[in-house]
Amino acid sequence: MNAFRIIVLILAISGMMLFLPDILTAQPPPALPGAPDQAPIDGGVGLLAAAGAAYAWKKLRKEKVVK
Repeated sequence: MNAFRIIVLILAISGMMLFLPDILTAQPPPALPGAPDQAPIDGGVGLLAAAGAAYAWKKLRKEKVVK
């Protein structure tokens, strides 16, 4: 049984000696990309906000008339 443990230990050490250098010399991951380009918020958001406000005003006015 003692000889079996020695053989397993030798195989494990030789396996590490074969594959460990490849793992240690692997290339590092690529750098993270920079910050994305910023896009201006212009007319589209303003039009959506105005349309939402008009729709809400219409709904609120309609509820007041019904009640």
